[in-house]
Amino acid sequence: MSAETYLIIAAALLVFIVIFQISKASEYVSVLKGEEKSKQQNNRINAFLMLGFMIIGFIGVWYCNHKMYKSTLFFHGSASVEGEKIDEMFMLTTAVTGLVFIITQFLLFFFAWKYQAKEGKKAFYFPHNNKLEVIWTVVPAIFLAVLVVFGLRFWFRITSDAPENALKVEITGKQFGWIMRYPGKDKTFGKRNFKAISDDKGNSLGQLWEDNAELKLKADKANFDDVVTTQTMYVVKGRPVHLIIMSRDVIHDVGLSHFRMKMDAVPGIPTTLWFTPRYTTKEMKEITGNPDFVYEISCDQMCGNGHYSMKGIIEVVTQEEFDVWMAKQKPSYYVANPDKEPKAPAADTTKVPTATAAVIKGK
Repeated sequence: MSAETYLIIAAALLVFIVIFQISKASEYVSVLKGEEKSKQQNNRINAFLMLGFMIIGFIGVWYCNHKMYKSTLFFHGSASVEGEKIDEMFMLTTAVTGLVFIITQFLLFFFAWKYQAKEGKKAFYFPHNNKLEVIWTVVPAIFLAVLVVFGLRFWFRITSDAPENALKVEITGKQFGWIMRYPGKDKTFGKRNFKAISDDKGNSLGQLWEDNAELKLKADKANFDDVVTTQTMYVVKGRPVHLIIMSRDVIHDVGLSHFRMKMDAVPGIPTTLWFTPRYTTKEMKEITGNPDFVYEISCDQMCGNGHYSMKGIIEVVTQEEFDVWMAKQKPSYYVANPDKEPKAPAADTTKVPTATAAVIKGK
């Protein structure tokens, strides 16, 4: 820990010791002055302590926000276009609830000081007030309803149909990692079935590569050009990404904090969301000033003993870089069955290039 942290801890301990000593001193005073006078003195001390706690608390909240804001994800803004709207919703919610927090906390501690028990002061009995009940029920209900409407609006947007030019990526969670699948040249994902899953045979997603009469499974040719990768997802800057989210075992959750997105991965129930990256990974390294920056895929749902290690990476690249990367990928069918991969046609040695023929003729 830093010296500043040690100083804060020491100051907190010192404040605790001071309060403890004051309380012990008040006990001794009560013995000397009598119980009634001691009670009034204690009330006065406690009232001022409450007022002091409120002031120190507000200063602490401001200081922590001022000190730590640059370390939060909000300092650099959302890395997705849709996430900007979610940030706006978050800031609106923070503004409304923050204002309520300040008002209620001020009244709580101020009233404890102002209405402390004193000699000759009688408490006012206030049993019920219909108007007050309606105000503090209806007003919060209206504000909360508005916030819920904003939330639903953004939720329906990112879970609705993605734009036609969206890059489709299927992401499947398993204990404890991520599997990504891209459609091949046919732009269609092949069918899959959990009964066909076999890590030993290189079929981690249960793609239907061949007929299986015993399991009553029929092959789907659309699988033959699908590309499967693990842990790292490649997407394109400025191009919508349509995620089809699944799970191979228990409930996981695709957490994309930099893009302000998250969605549960539920066994047997595909879920979807889409977003548009704003910056490439390279650009984000420059924006954050962190040469080791990566877009992280976290599992935001406790899924077992290895939950902490379930981390993936998103590489945001340009369309040209993505095309080059995709051209280097081999369909998962041929990765698992290299003997079935079509062989490249042999070079025709009977045809001599023009330049070479000219050299030969010259000889």
